Amino acid sequence: MVKYKEVSELDELNEDDEENKGHKAVNEDSGEFIKLRTDSLWKYSAFVLLAIVIIGGFFMFRGNVGGLGNSGTGNVIVNPPQQQLGVGGKVQVSVDDDAILGDKNAPIALIEFSDYQCPFCRRFFNDALPQIKSNYIDTGKVKLVYRDFPLSFHPGAQPAAEGAECVRGQSDDDGYFKMHDKIFEEQNKQGQGTAEFSAEDIKKWAKELGYDINNCLDSGKFRNEVQKDLADATASGGQGTPYFVIIGKDGETIPLSGAQPFNSFDAALKSAGA
Repeated sequence: MVKYKEVSELDELNEDDEENKGHKAVNEDSGEFIKLRTDSLWKYSAFVLLAIVIIGGFFMFRGNVGGLGNSGTGNVIVNPPQQQLGVGGKVQVSVDDDAILGDKNAPIALIEFSDYQCPFCRRFFNDALPQIKSNYIDTGKVKLVYRDFPLSFHPGAQPAAEGAECVRGQSDDDGYFKMHDKIFEEQNKQGQGTAEFSAEDIKKWAKELGYDINNCLDSGKFRNEVQKDLADATASGGQGTPYFVIIGKDGETIPLSGAQPFNSFDAALKSAGA
């Protein structure tokens, strides 16, 4: 803790401070004018230097964190770098048993780790996905595997993910993606930004598609399945949503972060052999 006398000595360095001038005048009149000692000067200089080093290190750290991802267009959560890559620099990821859009035997997999309430995930759904679908998925070159990455600050993401799984459980992957599309399309009606919805909305939207998921969603049947996807997303290097990993024909992996434009996916998919 800094003592009062030491603060007074430091204050008298500022000749333009009116309060300090008054303090100095009083001390001079009483014969008690305090001079700054050499050892105090060194002490304060060391303190200022230490503060500069700490502040500079903080901003360097922030800059490094910002550089970990490939894009700033996503909700960022930082993971330890050692978790991101496996042996040989490959991203350790799998298609798991999640819903597939396209030919299940397509030679290239585009794995999407996504959050149903993330506005950037909705941007990908609106902008890049339609072009990826027409150019690569519908032509049998690529299959899209949708895996869940619900972020804790999006309260609707977990029930939405579970609700889509409930629909899949009553139908198939086609039913899953009908619900997938419905969830994002309903949010589009609210405009840009993070949309607000609840588990009751999820039930209602499923009902409009012909599925009664009330008991399934209330029971938490697919809660662990969704949480497993989240764990796999972070273990494979996901730092925010949406996060993608392309598995090429030769097994090589290409990670992409954020709501990238179609051109980025186009280049990456061609690099992977599509």
